[in-house]
Amino acid sequence: MKLPESGAPAGLFASPQRRNTIICLLLIVATLALYNPVTHHPFVNYDDDVYVTANQHVRAGLTRSGIRWAFTSTDEANWHPLTWISHELDWSLFRSNPAGHHFTSVLLHTLNAVLLFIVLVRASGRPGASLFVAALFAMHPLNVESVAWVAERKNVLCTTFFLLTLWVYAWYAQKPQWQRYLAVAALFAAGLASKPMVVTMPFVLLLWDRWPLQRSPQSWRSSSLGESDPLAKSLTWLLIEKIPLLVLSAASAVITLYAQQASGAMRSIAQFSFRVRVENAVWAYAMYLWKTIWPARLACLYPHPGNSLTVWQIAVSGAVLLAITLAVFRFRSFGYPVVGWLWFLGTLVPVIGLVQVGDAAMADRYAYIPLIGIFIMVAFGAADLAAAGKLSLKWQAAAAAVVLLALALVTHGQIGYWQSSYDLWAHALAVTKNNFVAEDNLGGALLLQGKADEAFQHFESASRINPRDAMSHSNLGAYLESNGQVRAAIEQDQTAIALTSDAGLRAQAYSNLGAAQRALGQDESARQSFQEALRLNPGQSTAWLGLGLLEQNHGNFEEAIHDLSHAAGLHPAATTFLQLGRAQEQAHHRDQALAAYQAALKLQPDMAQAQEALDRLQRAP
Repeated sequence: MKLPESGAPAGLFASPQRRNTIICLLLIVATLALYNPVTHHPFVNYDDDVYVTANQHVRAGLTRSGIRWAFTSTDEANWHPLTWISHELDWSLFRSNPAGHHFTSVLLHTLNAVLLFIVLVRASGRPGASLFVAALFAMHPLNVESVAWVAERKNVLCTTFFLLTLWVYAWYAQKPQWQRYLAVAALFAAGLASKPMVVTMPFVLLLWDRWPLQRSPQSWRSSSLGESDPLAKSLTWLLIEKIPLLVLSAASAVITLYAQQASGAMRSIAQFSFRVRVENAVWAYAMYLWKTIWPARLACLYPHPGNSLTVWQIAVSGAVLLAITLAVFRFRSFGYPVVGWLWFLGTLVPVIGLVQVGDAAMADRYAYIPLIGIFIMVAFGAADLAAAGKLSLKWQAAAAAVVLLALALVTHGQIGYWQSSYDLWAHALAVTKNNFVAEDNLGGALLLQGKADEAFQHFESASRINPRDAMSHSNLGAYLESNGQVRAAIEQDQTAIALTSDAGLRAQAYSNLGAAQRALGQDESARQSFQEALRLNPGQSTAWLGLGLLEQNHGNFEEAIHDLSHAAGLHPAATTFLQLGRAQEQAHHRDQALAAYQAALKLQPDMAQAQEALDRLQRAP
């Protein structure tokens, strides 16, 4: 729907308040309808386990100790206590049902679209362009990853506080008071406590001063923005005003760098030289723009090109960025072109790869906030061009509807790739090259389907693409051990441990190593491996299982029950409950053994061993 930018529309839009309410309702209905399929999706094997399903703190629900842990934890290479708390709250409400966790993310995305419209229309006074910005944000396919992926809750949550900060900042700008400034700082701090992506907020607020708030000094302004405003401030004052917020940004940056270094997520100069990082940054900026215009071949992970980018790729990317920069400064008198472009460039800085974290060149989720700047440029620019060309409202509405419908159709298709781990990674492999992470995770998805031999092929491919990929070696070790090649498995597990400093991956490799050592009868070595796995990750369910089986074999049934109960609580599997039932039976805990066998059959009704044990116990006097 395209609304006039001025004048007093009649009918449904007889008053601005009524108009805005109706627009918000339309945005809510459209966004919820578009993303409704997400609520029918399961968790995926892409960090959903470490954030939710296998995280013992989250699985305890929202508790006092859970909140304390959230504020002190730097797990997953970040400090984001509000994100952890949101997951804990979801677990308290929905337990292991993924529908509820997904619905929370969809609600937050819907709220963000509504907030974006309200923030823009109140600051600019232009409902039509503001609606188009919000609708583009709600329906663009690049935003699917942030909404459809439970583990990326941090992105939609931090954006909520980001937009609330903009809203309250406009309120503060109308009447600068310390109480209002404190509200701005509190909301910004909440954003940082959700995800440090919003660390550039002070820079965005400085842009907001330029347009649409027009608080900037006269030297920044032109006649098209109006005469000097009594609320306009000097550049020095505007910069001083941001100092407390910059202090919050600096503190968040220090904590984040510490968390990333401690987790081993940060890549060294030896892995990615500074030249390679700059080249990838230039190319990634251009790729974000291209995928905004033509959102095809989107993937949940784009492998880093390393030093494989050609001169022409870098040159063309740089030329595009330079041309757009020159163009927006040519039209700087309008305000929004410069603000939108610098918003896009600036908010991507923390994730553009100059500080390389992980092995990705770029990510759709990183564009969630930056694309708002591009949408502002497009929407307000289109509105001004339409007005200059005297294009009727009917044709403006038709053009906007065609664009939004096309985006919604692509978004619907992109949402479909998140309906299972297999679909997600099969699609990633189809649209990217040399993607060893996708090979690893597609293999993991195939394992869950019982297709171990097919999974093994993908693990081998991952290892060929990147011989230093610890996960593929760990996965190969698990496969080889399950197929009786125990000594070869131990070699793969030891290689995985030597290649990574990531605590979670090392825990998995140590657990696999313990299983292989136990198969060889090296019980003491196995015990040490399992204990090391649990030291690194107390939620490593396979390590608890391994310890439980060791204790059971040595006749320590109470210790076995303790360890197997931990394993079953972290990862409820039929085989684990079967072993727990046997340990309970050996410890003469008849009722508990019956309950364990029944739990095994509930998960796997055709498990003959559990059924036989259950029948035997029920027949016994």
